[in-house]
Amino acid sequence: MKKILLIEDNPEMRENTSEILELSNYEVITAENGKLGVEKARANNPDLIICDIMMPELDGYGVLFALSKDPNTASIPFIFLTAKAEKSDFRKGMSHGADDYISKPFDDVELLDAIESRLKKSDTVKKRYEQSADGFDTFISDARGMNNLEKLSENRKSRAYKKKSVLFYEGDHPNALLQVVSGKVKTYKTNEDGKEYITGIHGAGDFLGYVALLKDVPYPESAMVLEECEITMIPKEDFFSLIHNNRDVSHSFIKLLTKEVIEQEEKLLKLAYGSVRQRVAEVLLQLDKRYQQGPNERMSITRDDLAKIVGTAKETLIRTLSDFKDERLIEIKDKNITIIDLAKLERLSN
Repeated sequence: MKKILLIEDNPEMRENTSEILELSNYEVITAENGKLGVEKARANNPDLIICDIMMPELDGYGVLFALSKDPNTASIPFIFLTAKAEKSDFRKGMSHGADDYISKPFDDVELLDAIESRLKKSDTVKKRYEQSADGFDTFISDARGMNNLEKLSENRKSRAYKKKSVLFYEGDHPNALLQVVSGKVKTYKTNEDGKEYITGIHGAGDFLGYVALLKDVPYPESAMVLEECEITMIPKEDFFSLIHNNRDVSHSFIKLLTKEVIEQEEKLLKLAYGSVRQRVAEVLLQLDKRYQQGPNERMSITRDDLAKIVGTAKETLIRTLSDFKDERLIEIKDKNITIIDLAKLERLSN
């Protein structure tokens, strides 16, 4: 049963509206002023909030502002309910982030239709999208349903790239969002001496260069294909249409992308403070977790690239891998690596 918070200072209006909602199988929580409404929203985490504007203690705009600053309540659908119907009030309410605006007097159908529409949209936003080509297709389908962005899917282009193809160079300006459909891509930075440091290995479902695209700045790193792959490209204009035209859609997309950012931060912290053995173990675990397809498949990556991810000399990496092999942590065959004692390697990485 969906939970609705009704914030209304008029006792008769509060009682009548609450009765309509309860008869429609909603759980209803009521508050007689804005200050109490904010407290109940934080305490009860409702699925939707209906709020009057002109109220004592704290008006509706103040309620919306307070809840929008709290990460736990910022994404709750918010409908203003008010007797004021001037266009300026509509604009002010929507500019503050309200999802809808219903003027008193209203009929039951109008109210219930608005609630159903907002709850359905909220459920779509909360859906967890798999970080893969299929997951992105699902997201695009939902986004089109929200905002009819047909051009986004129509203009999706996929291209095949051969090994060692460069997708973009550090300093290039992005003009599309890139997603790996299949294969693997490395991103890397190069210092003044030409020494390369690999910032990430990206597989199916991963996005490339989105931070530069969002900030509208040149790429801070380069990207090269490690093995034959297919890349999907979303034109820059369509990407920004998706982000800017609908707050709910942009919220979903940012959640989809931030998973990768969090993983990168965790990786950098461990690599910054760990010993070489810890760092090698951590990198092997990360690569195995993200890109291995099955228990019998081997990790195919050059020693040179692996050393650049770990941030150590190639010779040091080879000695460490040899030690891991002697300790029966990994198996090396034809220069490919298989983890054979996952538990011990995890303990070593901590």
